[in-house]
Amino acid sequence: MACVFVQIRCNPGKAYVVADAIYEREIASELYSTSGDYDLLMKLYIPNEEDVGKYINDQLLTIEGISRSLTTLTFKAF
Repeated sequence: MACVFVQIRCNPGKAYVVADAIYEREIASELYSTSGDYDLLMKLYIPNEEDVGKYINDQLLTIEGISRSLTTLTFKAF
């Protein structure tokens, strides 16, 4: 499985609604509210047979209230 971090920018006033929708889909390993340019930080594991971009597009970016995301792929844990 590929470990991926996704920063999520939400429409104003929608961070809690988006967070609830993410947990309903059961795709997040961890989900945090954050300060700065993005409202949420999500850690997720994508199955090896899945295309990362398509998985995020289909499983995450279809949630209403998300205006932008930034995905960081990981390679090795130390």
